[in-house]
Amino acid sequence: MAKAHGKSTLPEQVATKPALLSGGNPQIAKAYGDAPVQAYIAAMPGWKSDVGRRLDALIERTVPGVHKAVKWNSPLYGIDGQGWFLGLHCFTKYVKVAFFRGASLHPVPPGASKTKDTRYLDIHEDDELDEAQFTAWVKQASQLPGERM
Repeated sequence: MAKAHGKSTLPEQVATKPALLSGGNPQIAKAYGDAPVQAYIAAMPGWKSDVGRRLDALIERTVPGVHKAVKWNSPLYGIDGQGWFLGLHCFTKYVKVAFFRGASLHPVPPGASKTKDTRYLDIHEDDELDEAQFTAWVKQASQLPGERM
C-alpha cells in the first residue's frame, strides 16, 4: 500500500450495510458458510433481524453441523452432499421460511407453493413462533433428500 507522510494514499474503506431489495430483502453476494448468513441476518430490517437470529439458532441447535450459504439473496440451510432443505427470505411484512420438501413434513407447513414439494411458513412481526413445531419441521426436513441448487 502506498503511503505519503505516514498516511495511506488509498481511500479508506467505509463499512456499509448491504442494500435492501424489493420488500426489504438484504442483497448479499453468493457465498458459502456461516459468515454470509450472519451478514444477511444482521442486514434484515427491524424486527426481522431478531427473527432471523432466532431461526438460525434453532436450526443450528436442531441440525448440528448444518451447512449454510447465501444464494439468490436468501440464506440456505442444508446437509453436506445432500442439498438444501430450508431457505429464508424477507418480504415487506413477514419473513418467509421455505421448506423445500415441506409437502413431506408432518404436519405440513401452512403455506402453499406453486411447486408441489415446497411449503412455507410466513412469520409476521406479532406472530408467536411455535418453536417445538418449527424444530420438528427442521429435523424432519434435514432428514429428507435436499434440493440441489
